[in-house]
Amino acid sequence: MGFTGVAGCVGSGRESGGGGTSASIAILSAGSLQNALANGLKPTVDVPVTIESHGSTTVARMIAEGKRDPDIVSVADVALFDEPLSPSWHSVFTSNAVVLAYNPNTEGGQRLADAGRERWYEPLAKGAIDLGRTDPKQDPLGYRTLFALELASRYYDDASNLKDRILENDQLYPETALISQFETGSIDAAIAYRSMAVERGYEYIDLPNEIDLSNPQYDEEWYSTVSYSLPSGQEIQGGPISYGSTIRRMSDAALEVFDAHTTGSYLDEHGFLRREQFPTFEGAVPERVTRAVGRTSGASASANQPDNRSGATQSVNQSRQRTAPVKLSSAVSDITVLH
Repeated sequence: MGFTGVAGCVGSGRESGGGGTSASIAILSAGSLQNALANGLKPTVDVPVTIESHGSTTVARMIAEGKRDPDIVSVADVALFDEPLSPSWHSVFTSNAVVLAYNPNTEGGQRLADAGRERWYEPLAKGAIDLGRTDPKQDPLGYRTLFALELASRYYDDASNLKDRILENDQLYPETALISQFETGSIDAAIAYRSMAVERGYEYIDLPNEIDLSNPQYDEEWYSTVSYSLPSGQEIQGGPISYGSTIRRMSDAALEVFDAHTTGSYLDEHGFLRREQFPTFEGAVPERVTRAVGRTSGASASANQPDNRSGATQSVNQSRQRTAPVKLSSAVSDITVLH
């Protein structure tokens, strides 16, 4: 199956002779970062940037197989930096939450809104809602959907076996096209990231902290009790959602883009969740990187740190007053995941 790139195809940015800036810096990213990078990051940097986005598992596979050679790679799960990518260092720069986005203008979406935060699973289990989700083989949102449903089955007293009762094969969509299915009328609701709902202005139901994979305080007792095996055989253990990024080809231009990418306020504006200590670093971080970003390596996210969620634990009724939708550039289009 072919694919369409976003804002240009990703090859590699080359630094010009004499230590000058690159003609273009190429970013290969998680699909959930697509709109934020194109509409939030690009306008803030002087360096030309090309962006291509897919599910993070696909991103990792494309690089590992030599199909892409970007300057910067950013994924929605740092576990993919353990394998297959295995860079010598990476940053952890933002987080997210699993939510239930819905279209209130459809009958099924209204059923979900009426069920609310405490009973959302009931109309889903009855098949009364057309649901969309992503493929766990292709991206972390897909397997985090499975995690959230497993944890919900444990959290609610009368919600056993939600994966078996809710999930169907015809619910799968590419991550970059998931929320746009509301506009085509294909779905009433989607298990999505908070950022995806915020930037398109759709209403959503916040799930309890024990389920939504956003709060490090619930890692040991809740998130780490679920796991998923990728087709490669890699076992992914549940944990707080952590986005990671690394520079694969060092240059002044790449450093400028990386700094803005991992510290910029555009992440808040697009609905991502940032904790005070972000970005943190793991591995043998080059001194050029720590100087540029102003952080040191080896810092880990504290379970006691406050979560800058901009009200992400409010009820479904309060969600109607959340952040206005981010205007999407015409340069941003849905892409098809390469299988």
